[in-house]
Amino acid sequence: MKLYIISNRLPVKVTKEDETFVFSRSEGGLATGLDSLQISYEKHWIGWPGICVDNEESKEEITSRLEGINFHPVFLSEIQIKNYYEGYSNSTIWPLCHYFFVYTLYRNSFWQSYQEVNQLFCDAICRVIRPGDKVWIQDYQLMLLPGMLRKVYPDLNIGYFHHIPFPSYELFRILPERAEILKGLLGADFIAFHTHDYMRHFISAVERVLRIDFKLDEAQLGNRVVRTDALPMGINYGLYHNASSRPEVRRAIDRTRKFFGNHKLILSVDRLDYSKGILHRLWGFAAFLECHPEYCGKVTLAMVIVPSRDHVDSYAELKTKIDEEIGSINGQYSTMDWTPVCYFYHGFSFEELVAMYYIADVALVTPLRDGMNLVAKEYVASKNNNPGVLILSEMAGAAIEMTDALLINPNDTEEIKQAICRALEMPEQEQLKRLQHMQKIISVQTVNKWAADFVSEWSDTCRKNEQLRKKRISAGIIGAIKMKYNQAKQRLILLDYDGTLASLNTRPENAKPTPELIATLQKLVSDPANHVVVNSGRDHFTLEKWLGNLPIAMAAEHGAFYKENGIWHKNINKAEWSSGLVSILKLFVEKTPRSHLEVKETTLAWHYRESDAWLGALRAQQLINVLVNICIQQKLQIIQGDKVVEIKSPDYNKGSEVRRQLEKKHYDFIIAMGDDTTDEDMFKALPVNAVTIKVGYVSEAASYNMPSQTEVLPFLQILANKKDMKQPIGENVKTSLKGVFDFFRDLLKTK
Repeated sequence: MKLYIISNRLPVKVTKEDETFVFSRSEGGLATGLDSLQISYEKHWIGWPGICVDNEESKEEITSRLEGINFHPVFLSEIQIKNYYEGYSNSTIWPLCHYFFVYTLYRNSFWQSYQEVNQLFCDAICRVIRPGDKVWIQDYQLMLLPGMLRKVYPDLNIGYFHHIPFPSYELFRILPERAEILKGLLGADFIAFHTHDYMRHFISAVERVLRIDFKLDEAQLGNRVVRTDALPMGINYGLYHNASSRPEVRRAIDRTRKFFGNHKLILSVDRLDYSKGILHRLWGFAAFLECHPEYCGKVTLAMVIVPSRDHVDSYAELKTKIDEEIGSINGQYSTMDWTPVCYFYHGFSFEELVAMYYIADVALVTPLRDGMNLVAKEYVASKNNNPGVLILSEMAGAAIEMTDALLINPNDTEEIKQAICRALEMPEQEQLKRLQHMQKIISVQTVNKWAADFVSEWSDTCRKNEQLRKKRISAGIIGAIKMKYNQAKQRLILLDYDGTLASLNTRPENAKPTPELIATLQKLVSDPANHVVVNSGRDHFTLEKWLGNLPIAMAAEHGAFYKENGIWHKNINKAEWSSGLVSILKLFVEKTPRSHLEVKETTLAWHYRESDAWLGALRAQQLINVLVNICIQQKLQIIQGDKVVEIKSPDYNKGSEVRRQLEKKHYDFIIAMGDDTTDEDMFKALPVNAVTIKVGYVSEAASYNMPSQTEVLPFLQILANKKDMKQPIGENVKTSLKGVFDFFRDLLKTK
């Protein structure tokens, strides 16, 4: 079995020199962590090789050489790189996720190319994967890919990690393609982010845009769950911490010390990007020099900026402003033997960079918004028994772990100025103590642990989904149920109404039975062996109005009323609701737009299906908290159903109705179907050999799961059809026979 790691770029760059292709390996944090991942899977990598080639001969040569090291290239054209990578990925998604809405560009060509390239990646994966393989997708350039793969391979194990911030719903909702992006991500089994904030924002967006509910960290889609978590990415700690003992690094340290002399060194390392807060950093440093002239000639800011997208207008404009600000500071404060800002507009080798980390008295890491920021961790790791102070933006993901840094608001230049002064004046003992605390954390939370944790949680989710898939009511299982149904002499058929026989409606009064449903129920009840019971939370007036003409039994308001032989019976008297209880519910109706109160004879139901997902869930919990003591005093039960909070007597529920039915007669075939938490009582009250089917979310109390309400009526029509199923719908005979075998095997286990 194989693990396929999918990223926009392969961890190798292909260039062409003198008509020859040259391959250079990238040793970034992601590549390092995944290379060291200890798993039983054979690791492969799929991505763009960093070069655009037109002719097939060149593509074949590159493919042949890369596949020798388990790398599989996806070739992109120049126009695709422009519109997909520089366009949608970095001119639409990147600024939006980093809260720079003003820089966000929307063009149809960008979105079309993004879809096109994600499909190319999907096609490339589909060509190589086999059953049992796992696919781990990396980052925002490929957010549609999980959903695309899921459509082709419904049972594929798919993981996704988002390496940049995920914005709040208020910002994400601006994106025209918001629904498509979220649906794409939800194709994964496991989705992880650097911080719990990003995870929370993602869940909020899914619930509000797609109206899909999360239960804590999980959402159920059909017969699988999607799980999400926060997993902060680390670095190769040992590589940085032990680097200063290497001869080549020691030589680089000596050269760096000689270059900067006896000045206190403040180090800033960034890629050119408006999210990094480079200008704010310079303004803060300028304010520091102005307010603390005693440090002039004694402190140097070494600013390393790695070129990035500087041909893009917004980046080119930023580069110009940075150049001007550095020129202004140096022009105002520099002397013959001191330059306040040493500016390096290029990257450094590992040895040179670690040498700068090692000797720097202060690291100034102040992005306006950052997914994680590994520079902060690299600086702290590089300190090996030598002092230093980390000034870190609270907007960086790393700030959650590195609380011993001097945390600042990067938008506040006054705070930056004060932090620089505090860092330079901090006693050495305190510096070492703070560094040791942070090193203790990042030495454990390494990139290797990050990768291992991801794979471990992802595998747990995949195992859970495998179990859930086994509960999925397949065509083979339907055939087995039909066979047992046909052989039975006395049958009890228990059916919930809303969400089972009828789809859930934002307005409950509109969920009237369709002619097809009426005809199917009529056909079921026409068989003298069948006793059909609609076991619902609906009031008995509505059930009588909609289904009263059918010769079926009914239970209303969770068993408080029941109808037999055409006559309604009451288990309890009409409830006398206290004015205090009703006033609380009315208050919550007022506080929650689009919610409403339904008053039944024995039940009060506060519905919030049409309300905002976040607000509805909040108000539901608040309501339950307020009602607990009142309901205890009045001996009432609170039930939290699907977008509804109900208050009723605890004496009767759907389970009590089942027990009443079982006391009257012996049945050799029992089937129950329901979609809500209230139906759990019905399932639990039945004998173990009953066929129990949960519609929608999988239930531990039910034997099987039917993911969609739309499948209920066709299933009942199969049962009502007096002919045997010659061929279960949608599957071949082999699969059907396996379903029959599994059904009876499970049945024997329960007896």
